[in-house]
Amino acid sequence: MVNKLRCVVVDDEPLARDVLTKYIEVVDYLELTHVCENALELNQCLDSHTIDLIFLDIQMPMMTGLDFLQMRTERPHVILTTAFSQYALDGFQQDVTDYLLKPITFNRFFKAAEKVRKMHELKFNLGSKASKEPEEAYFFIKCENKYEKIYIDKILFIKSLQNYVVIHTNEGNYMTLLPLKTVEENLNSDRFLKVHKSYIVPISKIESIESHELLIKGNKIPIGRSFKDETLEKVLKNNVLKK
Repeated sequence: MVNKLRCVVVDDEPLARDVLTKYIEVVDYLELTHVCENALELNQCLDSHTIDLIFLDIQMPMMTGLDFLQMRTERPHVILTTAFSQYALDGFQQDVTDYLLKPITFNRFFKAAEKVRKMHELKFNLGSKASKEPEEAYFFIKCENKYEKIYIDKILFIKSLQNYVVIHTNEGNYMTLLPLKTVEENLNSDRFLKVHKSYIVPISKIESIESHELLIKGNKIPIGRSFKDETLEKVLKNNVLKK
C-alpha cells in the first residue's frame, strides 16, 4: 500500500488556502503537512521536508508560481491553482500535473488529486517490483473500467498517443491514460531505452537496426534523429563483430 500523499498549499490569499485545506482534509489519501503564503516559504519547505504534492498559486508577491517552477526543476507533483486561465499552457510546459481554475469545486479538485494518486501508485509499483524481481516484475494499469497486470519482461514497446500510452506486449496491447514520461521514469534504464519522443523499447527485444528505425517482433519502431546516437551506443555497445 502506498502511504498518504504529503501536500503543501501555497497561496497568498487566506480564503483560497482555507478552501484547499478543507478539501484535503476529506480525502483519505491526502495529508496536509504545510501551508505557505509565498514561493519563498515553499522553497524552504522543500529543502527540509519530503513532499509529494504542491497546490501552487500563480499570482503571488515577490515570486510567481511559474517563476518558482522555472527556478526549481527538481520538485514533486504540482497542481496549479489560479483565477487566470491564460497561464494554462505555460503551466503544462513546466510539467505540472493539473491546472485548477478558481473558484475551485470539490469535484474538480478530486479529479486532479486522483490523477496524482494514480501516477504516484504507478511509480511505487514499478519501482518496488522491478528492483526486487526483474524477470517477474509487473505493474497494473487501468484500462477502461478494469486494471490489467503487465509483466515487464513481456513488453515489446510502449507508444505515446498524446495523453495516453499504449503498451504492446506478447499477450496484447493495453491503452491507459498516463503520460509517457511517467512510465519512462519508472522503468529500469539499463533495460529500457527511449528511442523516439513517442516510443520506449526494451533493449533486449531489439532484433535489428536500419537507418532510422529498428525492428521488434515484426514491428518497425522509428528512431528519432536526436535519439539515434544514444540508441546505437546503448544497443550495440561492444557487441559488434569486426575484422
